[in-house]
Amino acid sequence: MFVQVIQGHVRDAEQVHAALDRWVEELAPEASGWLGTTAGVTDDGEFIALARFESAEAAARNSDRPDQDAWWREAAALFTENVTFHNTDDVMTDLPGDPDRAGFVQVMQGRGSDPDRARELMSEDSDEWAEFRPEIIGSVAAQYDQGEYTMAMYFTSEAEARAGEKKEVPPELQRQMDEMDKLAIGQPAFFDLKHPWLYSPS
Repeated sequence: MFVQVIQGHVRDAEQVHAALDRWVEELAPEASGWLGTTAGVTDDGEFIALARFESAEAAARNSDRPDQDAWWREAAALFTENVTFHNTDDVMTDLPGDPDRAGFVQVMQGRGSDPDRARELMSEDSDEWAEFRPEIIGSVAAQYDQGEYTMAMYFTSEAEARAGEKKEVPPELQRQMDEMDKLAIGQPAFFDLKHPWLYSPS
């Protein structure tokens, strides 16, 4: 899988939402290799999206389309500043449920000192995590430059996510969390998408 992370501040969330709706309706049918997009805008106007493709080649073919270029020129005008992009095929997914049914998505961005170890830790105890936090119905983690990463966590609802955060973590899972914390460089940033826009091929 290949993921493109797109981020920037927007003037009007609904205008951006409408632009993405138009892309899915008019351009997505010809976007071969597109697997889906998770997007949204935080309360303070920060837009973030994770566009998923089968491969970097599929994403490049889409970017090279004239209609894609024309659409992006219009969409880019909705941002108040330069938009940042991160592209990577270093992607991990965990899908105990259907992310497209998420009522709340939290995106976390940060940097780690040992991406390989972080990847190992994330692949451990998935059944135990699913039992402990059943409101988490999926995650997509994209790692890129020098240990930087973006991770999207999909929840059934924000209320259930907040309740889950308050639960006492079992010792084995807590040890895993503690090791992950030790790998972190600085504090991660969190972006709450309270009304996520979830797109998949029809």
